[in-house]
Amino acid sequence: MNDIRRTFLWVIFGFSMVLLWDQWQIYNGHKATFFPKPVVATAETPAAPANTSAAANAGDIPSAVPNAAVNPPSGLAQVPGVVAAASPVMPTARERIEVTTDVLKLSFDIEGGSLLRSEFLKFSDLQDEKKHFVLLDESKARVYVAQTGLIGGAFASHKTPMKFSGDRELKEGQNELTFKFESPDLGGLKLIKTYTLTRGSYALKVAHQVLNTGTAAAAPQLYVQLLRDGNKPDGESAFYSTFTGPAVYTDAKKYQKIEFTDIEKNKAEFEKTTQQGYVAMVQHYFASAWVLPVNTARENFARKVDVNLYAVGMITPFTEIAPGQNKTLEATLFVGPQEEKMLEVLAPGLELVKDYGWLTVLAKPLYWLLDRLFGFLQNWGWSIVALVVLLKLAFYWLNAKAYASMAKMKAINPRIMEMRERLKDNPQQMQQEMMRIYREEKVNPMGGCFPIMVQIPVFIALYWVLLSSVEMRNAPWVAWIHDLSAPDPYFILPVIMTLSTMLQTALNPAPPDPMQAKLMWIMPLVFSVMFFFFPSGLVLYWITNNILSIAQQWVINTRMGVPPQFNLPKFN
Repeated sequence: MNDIRRTFLWVIFGFSMVLLWDQWQIYNGHKATFFPKPVVATAETPAAPANTSAAANAGDIPSAVPNAAVNPPSGLAQVPGVVAAASPVMPTARERIEVTTDVLKLSFDIEGGSLLRSEFLKFSDLQDEKKHFVLLDESKARVYVAQTGLIGGAFASHKTPMKFSGDRELKEGQNELTFKFESPDLGGLKLIKTYTLTRGSYALKVAHQVLNTGTAAAAPQLYVQLLRDGNKPDGESAFYSTFTGPAVYTDAKKYQKIEFTDIEKNKAEFEKTTQQGYVAMVQHYFASAWVLPVNTARENFARKVDVNLYAVGMITPFTEIAPGQNKTLEATLFVGPQEEKMLEVLAPGLELVKDYGWLTVLAKPLYWLLDRLFGFLQNWGWSIVALVVLLKLAFYWLNAKAYASMAKMKAINPRIMEMRERLKDNPQQMQQEMMRIYREEKVNPMGGCFPIMVQIPVFIALYWVLLSSVEMRNAPWVAWIHDLSAPDPYFILPVIMTLSTMLQTALNPAPPDPMQAKLMWIMPLVFSVMFFFFPSGLVLYWITNNILSIAQQWVINTRMGVPPQFNLPKFN
């Protein structure tokens, strides 16, 4: 029974790791458990894209990539596109307008006033620390842009040349920066896009003003969309995978992730018609999102535009505009890091782009506590250590019961092993004798399992908090650890974690079965190897947990008169 207990504990440990790894992959739609391959664009002629349009009144949206062998989805037939990421040819050179604030350097297209590039001045690139991180980009290697325009007639779209006016730089002492893109008269309407950027903010306010310059009333519709290729972000880890793709949020169905493959197969499921929410493109640490005002009727859509090129967006109608009159629709474009406090203020549910998976209910309070600790300690590394200490204190009595049960089992283990050797040819009598010993000693062989099982979801949730929090990115801890989101450059932390795991294993009594004894050592060593490629912050949390567990187990064993003993492996 002692062997069953230890085996069960290792099964729990192994299951938690597999759940952490494999289920996350499956949850995010990835088939491979390890070394997930990014979607690679090909030059093949694509099949007709899936029809995931919102509704019939979206039927006027202009066509996709010019001359592309693509049949656009019905209802989204007229949204103009850009050259796909799969193309070996650079997009046609167009004039770009560069705008700079204290946190953003943005590049807009003179065609349509679309946002083609976003450079974050407070975040460095993981591959080259001398460069700033770039999220949106239109280049030979990538396509990821934000676009808006009008449908319902031959009106201005994101392919219409426009005239720029306004400032290009947020000056010292200035809190807001405003500039405009103005279209010519098209179909009797003129579109003026007014962007307003605020100091310290990653949210762009975009006012779409439509002037009726014709002789007849008009009721155009506004579309806003995010367009990007289906490739994984540069620098994505080969040992763990986070979600990359579109998302839709509505009051009724909340946060709905959409896989690129589901869009292509016409299997994307999300709420199409609503009056609240947003659409977004999500990747590790960063996101972009279009947000319309609350109680604004809109139709959400997701579509395939070209080979390995996808769009998610919203369509909302203007009320009828009489000749000589004008009307304005406001929108907010967020392009920035997934900082929870900032996202919560911008729009309801926007913080969910920071995806904790199915343990969000545990992960959010853990992040809140971690953030409070950082406010006091001003160091994310020490905040992680402090959070694990608080969790160990919270679970102290549960752990104490588990270690006390293990200590009792360890105390009677010599009797169990002697009895097993004596009755090895009589399994039935061996089982009866074992149960008699447990009753006499008042030992529950499964007493150490339940307290550990209770804690597993909490520590998995903490794992996701540390993996998902952009605050760990470029955050130093001590000495050689300059980035808690990157692996230890000298592998010092993974080595310490491996040694602490081996020490934990050595403190447990060796199973009498030789195969189980080997597994007791092989399993933690295998899992420890994975941590050589994990972010330093995750390894730090695991080391802290191991050390505190060893200390508590040592103290309890000593108090119960079961001095700690090291049981070294035997592989001969």
